[in-house]
Amino acid sequence: MNTPIKPRMFYGWWVVAAAFAVTFVGFGSAYTFSAFVESLQRDFGASRGSFSLVFSLAGFLYFGLGVVSGPLADRWGSRRLAVVGMVLVGLGLAVASLSRNLTQVYVAYGLGVGVGVGLSYVPVLGVVQRWFVKRRGFASGLAVSGIGVGTLVMPPLAAFLIDALGWRNAYLALGCLAAVVGVGMSLLIANDPRDRGLGPDGDPMQAGAHLAKPQGFSVPDAIRSRRFIGLYAACLMCSFGLFVPFVHLVPYALDHGVPQTSAVLLLGVIGVGSTAGRFFLGGIADRMGRQSALLLMFVGMALALVVWAVSTGFWALAVFAFAYGVFYGGFVALLPALVMDYFGGRNISAIIGILYTSVAVGTLVGPSAAGFAFDFSHSYMLPILASIFANVIAALIMTGVSKAAVPAQ
Repeated sequence: MNTPIKPRMFYGWWVVAAAFAVTFVGFGSAYTFSAFVESLQRDFGASRGSFSLVFSLAGFLYFGLGVVSGPLADRWGSRRLAVVGMVLVGLGLAVASLSRNLTQVYVAYGLGVGVGVGLSYVPVLGVVQRWFVKRRGFASGLAVSGIGVGTLVMPPLAAFLIDALGWRNAYLALGCLAAVVGVGMSLLIANDPRDRGLGPDGDPMQAGAHLAKPQGFSVPDAIRSRRFIGLYAACLMCSFGLFVPFVHLVPYALDHGVPQTSAVLLLGVIGVGSTAGRFFLGGIADRMGRQSALLLMFVGMALALVVWAVSTGFWALAVFAFAYGVFYGGFVALLPALVMDYFGGRNISAIIGILYTSVAVGTLVGPSAAGFAFDFSHSYMLPILASIFANVIAALIMTGVSKAAVPAQ
């Protein structure tokens, strides 16, 4: 009598682990930039404004390049794009260690880390969606929680390496780490469960499924649909204020007498909340409905920003930072899962990539506009109120999206 063989762990979770590693390495490496500011200022005599610009441009590349990397991933497979992206991140950091002037740092960081993350981020998000249905929100949340964990771990690691090795060797060490971990984990990515004889969630593959084309919308049909247009508009509105706290919360705290060391901790509190939101809210959304949950994220960010508007002390700002991080993390986790719900897996990476151009525009415009508004008014109240208003508008748009009929495929 044959004893049934206990099934191995569903391979989709290895794909999630690979996506977690890619987002951890990519965004973690990107957010180490602030740790190098003092050293680069000392050696090259650059202003803080110039550093802010290069970070904004790199952020634009993270999200904007999805419009290119998404279709390429659907055609060539997500593994190839992730490997290339992680190689570029590692090379960019390594080349930055050889820089002799600030321009060379900009080129190495912008083209290496910016393009590397831009090529890998959307493909790894897209591939996770194909492997899950019932637990798609939870799996997506785990994958993108790499961003939050990377934000917590990598900057302190960079600071330690700078103190121990100097900024040049620190860049080189981080580049080697990014290449080894990022590329190594990217090799675990499998583009479709059917390639391994599986269905989504580890269910048995239906007869003939390996021959069938993936279900879902064509890219033109998807982007012309009312649901995509509404979702794009909601994300665009939200994104104008989305990254304002990441750039301006610390200076706001300093303006209100919070000590430097405590003010910097507030970014870490956002990271903790973001990690919690990505991890927990994805699973909750699977039960309550991902569409309703995304609407809740917009409302939650708006309410958290209200707390910021009336806060001046460290603990009140820490409450804001954690709450905002939770809802921001949930937003990032839910968005690709909802795109899969709406439009299927046939062109999932391409559609996510096009949608993320809305976030790219917000990343480029929002934080800098908030800075100009402060220069004009000597107060952050106008940018905070504008960010609240943007999330309220996004929530109203999302309400309309939820009522839109599903177009025929």
